[in-house]
Amino acid sequence: MIRVTNKPISGRANAQAVTQKSEIARTSTPGSWLPILVVLAALASSSQMPASTAEIKSPDLTQILQRLEDVQLQNPARSRPYQVRRDYKVFRGDDKQPTSEVMTQVDFVPPDIKTYKITQTLGNSRGEKMVRELLDRETESAKKGPGSEINRTNYDFVFLRQENFGVVPEYVLRIAPKRKDKYLLRGQIWVNMSTFRIRRIEGVPAKSPSIWLKGIRITLQFAQLGTMWIPNSFDAIATVRLLGQYTLKGHNIRTSDPQSIMPN
Repeated sequence: MIRVTNKPISGRANAQAVTQKSEIARTSTPGSWLPILVVLAALASSSQMPASTAEIKSPDLTQILQRLEDVQLQNPARSRPYQVRRDYKVFRGDDKQPTSEVMTQVDFVPPDIKTYKITQTLGNSRGEKMVRELLDRETESAKKGPGSEINRTNYDFVFLRQENFGVVPEYVLRIAPKRKDKYLLRGQIWVNMSTFRIRRIEGVPAKSPSIWLKGIRITLQFAQLGTMWIPNSFDAIATVRLLGQYTLKGHNIRTSDPQSIMPN
């Protein structure tokens, strides 16, 4: 008969056994593998990601410009007369109240005749002089026709980004005049991605329009009049020699039914 004698385990051996068991339990806990599995899964998914979703390609600039030019040529505002009543306010420096307010009427008769008249002036007469200079520039620009338009004949373009105006997605393009001309601007344009109409133009003249201006920054915004797409607001910040900085804000307060105006 064989006797099995259970000998007591020494304290040191018992401690080692407990340590080994706890180590095995700790390293085999499912939660301890989770970070490693997450990393491996991320690496696997990234390696299998299609290149089309990993890279964002810029749109075809040539196609954008072709559509933009086509839309401009089709704009009824090139061939139909219209009349606009426009209100200008002139601010000096950081003043909150305007120093001048000038009411005007602008008439366009196709293909290139644009005229204006001052209907009322309030405040400092210097504001009227500034408004006249800007309207002179606008009417002269109309006579230049295609020579002042936003197209590849007059400008070089660079795609900058896409952004939303409210819920409307737009392309933002840099424009660089191909010649020094006071009727061309160096800056940026915002183009509606679905209609390819220019909503906003912002920049500085390629050539100073007056020796009295040390610098001028212009912002034009456009809106729809019937079926036509025309300038709706005009802002300019200018530093006038000997007089300091002035801000001019103009916006249309009434537009006519284009069918009601006939050439003289």
